[in-house]
Amino acid sequence: MTDAALTPARTRVAPSPTGDPHVGTAYMALFDLAWARKTGGRFVLRIEDTDQARYVEGSEQQIYDTLGWLGLSADEGPDVGGPYAPYRQSERLDTYKPYVDQLVEAGHAYYCWCSTERLAEMRDKQQKLKLPTGYDRLCVGKTREERAALPGFTDRPVVRMLIPDDVETRFEDVIRGWVSAPRPDDQVILKADGFPTYHLAVVVDDHLMGITTVVRGEEWISSTPKHVLLYRWLGWEVPQFAHMPLLRNPDKSKISKRKNPAARLTWFREEGYLPEALVNFLQLVGYPPVADGQEVSTFEEFVETFDWTKVNTVGPIFDMDKLNWLNGHYIRALSPEDLAGRIAAHLVRTGELPGEPTPEQMDLVTAATPLVQERMQLLKEAGPMLGFLFVADEELTFDPDAVAALKDDAPQVLDATIAALEGLHDFTAEPIQAALRAAIVDGLGIKPKFAFAPARVAVTGRRISPPLFESMEILGRHATLARLRRLRATL
Repeated sequence: MTDAALTPARTRVAPSPTGDPHVGTAYMALFDLAWARKTGGRFVLRIEDTDQARYVEGSEQQIYDTLGWLGLSADEGPDVGGPYAPYRQSERLDTYKPYVDQLVEAGHAYYCWCSTERLAEMRDKQQKLKLPTGYDRLCVGKTREERAALPGFTDRPVVRMLIPDDVETRFEDVIRGWVSAPRPDDQVILKADGFPTYHLAVVVDDHLMGITTVVRGEEWISSTPKHVLLYRWLGWEVPQFAHMPLLRNPDKSKISKRKNPAARLTWFREEGYLPEALVNFLQLVGYPPVADGQEVSTFEEFVETFDWTKVNTVGPIFDMDKLNWLNGHYIRALSPEDLAGRIAAHLVRTGELPGEPTPEQMDLVTAATPLVQERMQLLKEAGPMLGFLFVADEELTFDPDAVAALKDDAPQVLDATIAALEGLHDFTAEPIQAALRAAIVDGLGIKPKFAFAPARVAVTGRRISPPLFESMEILGRHATLARLRRLRATL
């Protein structure tokens, strides 16, 4: 089928604002957006915030920020509006009750007045007798008065689906083909507090927002027969379902925020991953490379080759080594100017720079970036390597371990270094190197491996740093000599 022949799809991602956004939200959003772009359709963001007990202040904004950072922003949503607003579930509560009433009147749903204590006893008994767990339908066909005459009554009922005996539990999935799911229980669709449950709200919202392809994790396969029933009972067209494989830890367990920091979407930004590397990685996690042997690819290339039947149905392992390799590749592919801007932004975000960098500081970062670009896998690695550029000469901290590791001849070496550089007219990397080799390697007979350690600690405060002579050139004669003299005075 050509792209022109594809019907424009409406897809959605529907996270809950219950803490840091999960990496699975970005994973689903990526495939949602790819299908919407492939078909010339629209990608919708809906906030499912009816669970007020788990609501976390600021979480909703984090969802917008992280998806925006990854380039996976929605075409419609609470932050940008759209023709099907409101897109926040808590603002749609009046929407659901009429559909519950319709289902009750048609005999597809019923009021259940069983107390939580009775339901707990029922489940306990079923488990002890090794019977299938599920509601025993005590309330079916009874009036409130008839049910009130029996034990375990509460005057705050819920509403349950009445699952037919001949319910169809097979459905077609665009990734997996025909799928068989377990027989559903009489699912609660309206809670005692008047709030809809997820199962009702998701069907109503998806229908009213015109969602044509429902992309979600495979853990929802068991719920799909219930959702299909609701669509049919309400006389609505059933959408396509695409059940994605769940992201897995190396031990094959489901990736979760409790066990793995990489489950938190904000963690990737904190660590200094580039958004294009993370998007590329999430493509590869659930989908083959766009071409044989070509693991590095853009989102546009992914969209061009996108086909649901190519999605891997086996739970993919979240391979951090692969992600780190990809991130290093993308870092090395950036221009020094682009990378310098990203480094500076990361240093501001982490507080390593106290505010927006001055033009002078940006010049320093841009000049120093080529010295570290080949050595970096993550933006966070730039801070320790380049931090010496952003402190005043008198405030540079000399790492105590680095100072302690210097040899006994360090004072003599520093004296020779200072003398060699004081008389140097061309203060650039090559003349600096030539002058110091002549003064220390040739003049003092010290092996090159040890000759420049005192100068490195003096200039950067650390034993390991970007290339020393280039660092001295960037700092300039005045700052370099001031730092050399400062360390010499302490020895």
